[in-house]
Amino acid sequence: MIDRLFDISNKLASNVPVDFERFISKEIAWDYKLIGISGARGSGKTILLLQQMKKMLEKGKNSLFISLDDIYFTENKLLYFAEEFEKNGGEYLFIDEVHKYKNWSQELKNIYDTALDLKVVFTSSSALEIHKGSHDLSRRALVYNLRGLSFREFLELKYEIKILPVKLEQILKNLTEKTIEVNNKIKIFPKFNEYLKEGYYPFFKDLKLNYLKQLSTTVNLVIETDLPAIHKIDFNSVIKLKKLVSIIAQIAPYKPNIEKLAQQIETTRPTLLKYLFYLDKAQIIQWLGSDAYGINYLNKPDKIFLGNTNIAYAFSDNKANTGNIRETFFLNQLSQNHTVTYPKQGDFLVDEKFLFEIGGKNKTNKQIAGIKNAYIAADDIEYGYGNKIPLWLFGFLY
Repeated sequence: MIDRLFDISNKLASNVPVDFERFISKEIAWDYKLIGISGARGSGKTILLLQQMKKMLEKGKNSLFISLDDIYFTENKLLYFAEEFEKNGGEYLFIDEVHKYKNWSQELKNIYDTALDLKVVFTSSSALEIHKGSHDLSRRALVYNLRGLSFREFLELKYEIKILPVKLEQILKNLTEKTIEVNNKIKIFPKFNEYLKEGYYPFFKDLKLNYLKQLSTTVNLVIETDLPAIHKIDFNSVIKLKKLVSIIAQIAPYKPNIEKLAQQIETTRPTLLKYLFYLDKAQIIQWLGSDAYGINYLNKPDKIFLGNTNIAYAFSDNKANTGNIRETFFLNQLSQNHTVTYPKQGDFLVDEKFLFEIGGKNKTNKQIAGIKNAYIAADDIEYGYGNKIPLWLFGFLY
């Protein structure tokens, strides 16, 4: 049975594509003893793990990939498997789908403490709060979050157009150089519109799929499978969560009336806030608040967005509102490396310093006039000027 796991691991490593790597691959400290990678279903966590395992094998490192949804781990402890692997010279253990294993936090802690020469990298659903398992891993694990593709990554993966990422401060100080570079390589608007609709999740590469239909199925799997496994919610809660997503998809982004929304899905205010929190962690929605220190389900969000623009198209019969798409894109791309909050004036406050108003090419400074560090992220423009920056350019931040 164990030989079967090794056979599967080697087969997967030999077949994994290596021509494209996610941005986060260069940021992860791969030699750290315990690493966690969380991310939404479909964001490419498994491929990331397999690519790194393949690199380790090529370096002569004794490495193994396992998935905890394999039947082997229904009757065998991960801890004992990892200890045995280390005793036999194992150096790197790559563990996929850790949230599908009952005692994941306790056994990862035990592996860390007992398998001293073994380095472990594990993936989990973004809905899983890794530091809040039954055994706290915050002092042991380095945790990274893998979002979906940026616009920059989409161009590289689908069209092999390689453009280096740019820092937000570089965009704000001198946006001319980057806009010229990109516009010299591509006609920006057709590619950008394609990304907004069908470019966020790497599985668009599977040409056999109806992408938006597959995305809808993926969201349903998160609600039906991942959330019940992680948060121990029952079938009735699953039905209410589906109804909640359906309602939000029709009106997001919007300032929620929590009491009214709770009545619509026939639940209490505290339970609704928990549901919204779960959906935000799963990256199905984006919870925007005025507090820069993060969200919790004791406070209501100031505004609710869908998790990304592709979800908006998947749940709106391909008729997503342009203004909503613009704001959703901006929030999604900036949230990877920056703190984004809801300001008293303007649309978004980034890093508690930069104020942004989102709009079309004719958007004026009227709403942010006289405010320091205030900018317009404008759609439908190829080049920026003054404090008006092309909206698409924020897709090159990671």
